[in-house]
Amino acid sequence: MSNKPEVNIFWFRRDLRFFDNTGLFHALKSGKPVLPVFIFDKNILDKLEKPIDLRVQYIHRALSTMQKELISTGSAIKFYHDSPEAAFKDLLANYTIGTVFTNHDYEDYALKRDEMIRVMLENNGTGFQTFKDQVVFEKLEVSKDDGSPYTVFTPYSRKWKSHLISHPISFSPSENLLGNCYQHADAAIRSLESMGFSEQAWNFPQTTVPDSLVKGYTDLRNFPAVNGTSRFGVHLRFGTMSIRKLVEHAKGLNETFLNELIWRDFYHMILSNFPHVGQGMSFKKAYDQIEWRNSEADFDKWCMGETGYPIVDAGMRELMATGFMHNRVRMITASFLTKHLLIDWRWGEAWFAAKLLDYDLAANNGGWQWASGSGCDAAPYFRIFNPALQTEKFDKQGIYIRKWVPEFDTLQYPQPMVVHEVARKRCLETYAKYLGKD
Repeated sequence: MSNKPEVNIFWFRRDLRFFDNTGLFHALKSGKPVLPVFIFDKNILDKLEKPIDLRVQYIHRALSTMQKELISTGSAIKFYHDSPEAAFKDLLANYTIGTVFTNHDYEDYALKRDEMIRVMLENNGTGFQTFKDQVVFEKLEVSKDDGSPYTVFTPYSRKWKSHLISHPISFSPSENLLGNCYQHADAAIRSLESMGFSEQAWNFPQTTVPDSLVKGYTDLRNFPAVNGTSRFGVHLRFGTMSIRKLVEHAKGLNETFLNELIWRDFYHMILSNFPHVGQGMSFKKAYDQIEWRNSEADFDKWCMGETGYPIVDAGMRELMATGFMHNRVRMITASFLTKHLLIDWRWGEAWFAAKLLDYDLAANNGGWQWASGSGCDAAPYFRIFNPALQTEKFDKQGIYIRKWVPEFDTLQYPQPMVVHEVARKRCLETYAKYLGKD
């Protein structure tokens, strides 16, 4: 008879909180002591630029806070810096595991990873259960009357809201059951340095937002110089905040704010039902026929914020300096890359994926395909943002621009790399050649 401890496992991934954690709740009421596990996945970390990656630092900080709370109950998260496969081989060797609990992930790498782990566990007589947690409604929970997925946001959002009425939000009181965790003293968390990373001074995003900001969101959200957005994207990306709590808070305060949260569900629904969009393909297949210019020199100027268009350059420099870019400016910079410079939206998507703290494949892909016209609910290809008009509307005093491009009205600032009217004409001709009528 084995003398290995008998446990169930909860595998933390992008759900770094104890409050209202669905999979954790089910694990903690499963009847066996729960060993919490987190894997610093080498398959992911080894592809990141070192030594500074604020996302890894954010994850490490969140886990350190959680670990302190769990130690006070006599338990601890067990950490690995390895591949998931190697981590679970070790766990199976040292514990008699009934079931591994975790929450759904929807990205291509995650789905393949989870299937590999599920097969490994089942071959060892161990169960693998996953739960919906990072979205309110997933897959086909909100669908057309014939059961097919929506591909346009507005009717989806109407059905989503009616579905919320008939399926009201409930919270999983996982934070109240932490006493059911396996009692052990292995509390060591991997240091950033041991994984090849180092810490940079950084103010972590707030976890609360004033009601006044939510109420004023409709009027202020498009102005990048104003503190008019929540910046909750990073919390939702890594699960340090419950999406259900945020929706419950927003639905009575501001419809526009709620709609932004519904957009997030929408893009995850698209990724689940049309997985090719997460595998480097356009939602509208015809757009994969476009012959992009793909000038590396032009792309480098865009990345560095040296295009000669101040609102574009301000956004790109903000991204480089902070890992954040205001959503209105994300649309402007994405439109500029794909339509003014005729550079493949996938190049821009990859740059944002590398730099954004709140990078989320479903939302990032959805946003880039929207901007390029190739997406499901996209700006039509003939809609081309004029950076000058966008500046006039949303940063008329140049406050945002001056913060990030202080030299923009001096001789040191570069001339525009393209003329708007010429670039617009070139874009329309190129798209029309490959697409005909959109």
